[in-house]
Parts: sequence; structure tokens; C-alpha cells
Amino acid sequence: MAQTKKKRKRKQRGTQAGGLDTRKKSRPRNRAEARSQAKSGGRSRTARADAPPTWKSAVIRGVIAAAVFMVLLILIFGRSLTEAAPIGLFMLVFYIPAGYYMDQMMWRRRERARIRAGGKK
Repeated sequence: MAQTKKKRKRKQRGTQAGGLDTRKKSRPRNRAEARSQAKSGGRSRTARADAPPTWKSAVIRGVIAAAVFMVLLILIFGRSLTEAAPIGLFMLVFYIPAGYYMDQMMWRRRERARIRAGGKK
């Protein structure tokens, strides 16, 4: 009786979030393919800059900036936490909209430049 050969199953790779990674990952055959895959893969700095600003990113940046400001007030200027907290809260309320509108202004400037250059969206 002939023995039938079973096809070997590959292990499924899990992600840190608990999902299964089902993408096919092929290796490039030559250096040119490797370079093109490296250039096209991942979000680059320009891809992030092309995205319109969000309030979420402004809030995160504002919280970090206000926290740094409070730490500087406490460490360098010798203020107590009760004195630094209201100033830090004021700075948070100031930094969030200021950061959002600054991002929006820069994004619109990049968009106008890209449209003038004839780039696609």
C-alpha cells in the first residue's frame, strides 16, 4: 500500500493584539525588488504629513506639552504642585486648539503646494 504524502501546514503567526496575520510575505528576488518594496512599505513621514490634522493628535500633543511645562515649573522655578497645576491646566487649554489650528494651517499650505506642483491626491 502506497503511503500518501500530506501537505505540510505552516504555523499561523499571531499578532500582539491576538489576531492572526494572514498576509502573504514574499521575499524579493533581487535588489531592485527589495528596494521597491522598502520604498512602498510602511507609512513614511510624507504620508503622515499628507493626512489632515485631527483633534486627537492635537490633544495628545497638548497633554505632553502641558505636562512638560508643569515639570519645568516645579523643577526649575521651584513652584509647588498646587501652584503649577492651574498654570498647567491653562497651558493645556491653550495648547490644544493652538496646536490643531497650527497643524491645519501647515497642512493647507502643503496641499496648496502639492496642487500647484500637479501632484495627485
